[in-house]
Amino acid sequence: MEILSLTLNTLGTILIAYTALRVHSRVSKDHKIDTAVLKEMRKEKLIGITGIIFIVIGYIIQLIILTN
Repeated sequence: MEILSLTLNTLGTILIAYTALRVHSRVSKDHKIDTAVLKEMRKEKLIGITGIIFIVIGYIIQLIILTN
């Protein structure tokens, strides 16, 4: 049951992050914002992708701990 809870929590967190990244991508394609904002959004996208990678790595580590 712990693994199911961990899996659902991880998937939910990743879906929220993915949704935020998609919104950033959509807004950046609109071109109605200035270059400073676009530059900041690119940084946020990179940070968001890094966060998702950390979530997945943390999930794998927790799975390893729970199965041992």
